[in-house]
Amino acid sequence: MEFVYEGKTKDVYALEDGNYLLKFKDDVTGEDGVFDPGANTVGLQIEGAGKAGLRLTTYFFEILKDRGIPTHYIDANIDEAEMIVKPAKMFGKGLEVICRYKAVGSFLRRYGMYAKEGQELDAFVEVTLKDDDRQDPPISADALHMLGILSLDEYVELKSLTQKISGIVKEELAKKGIDLYDIKLEFGRMDEGNGIMLIDEISGGNMRAYKNGVYIEPLKLEKMLS
Repeated sequence: MEFVYEGKTKDVYALEDGNYLLKFKDDVTGEDGVFDPGANTVGLQIEGAGKAGLRLTTYFFEILKDRGIPTHYIDANIDEAEMIVKPAKMFGKGLEVICRYKAVGSFLRRYGMYAKEGQELDAFVEVTLKDDDRQDPPISADALHMLGILSLDEYVELKSLTQKISGIVKEELAKKGIDLYDIKLEFGRMDEGNGIMLIDEISGGNMRAYKNGVYIEPLKLEKMLS
């Protein structure tokens, strides 16, 4: 296999058959040693985070597969912290899509004049550009369209998929008495067509989950669901 890209939380390799291998790492995003799924820098290392992230990702991707929701997932090797995925075409240089059920994190920092901490949100979807230099700025549907990143029809599909996937994750967590506050997802165009599919991962490292008002760390979340 051929090394392609070193990411914050996983490395990417190209396989001979045209698919890709993702190698999960123990790095998680955050600032000053504090985990933050919305941060655009690696804040700390948590031993076992890579395998835990992959285990949870596999758990959710298998559920999505059963529900007929398109993802890039093919197979996973938990012991090696590796996942094989289909190729996908990025939207521009990459987008992050956040679905919010509670007003916390960057939402509260931006809209704190109006929002109260922990305020209920109705599966609010926001899209940000993957741009570390500009701190991942939020972008509207019209701007995405005008800049040629995605069409307005694609935005509608992106939003619908985000709310559907996030709702499934929320339901699964609720079975264990866990509340999902927000979740960050990534999408790409299918290589064989123009459809949109979920890429990257679904793990404790890209969501905020709480039980009885207490935040659940990524490794603990995986153990609670296994």
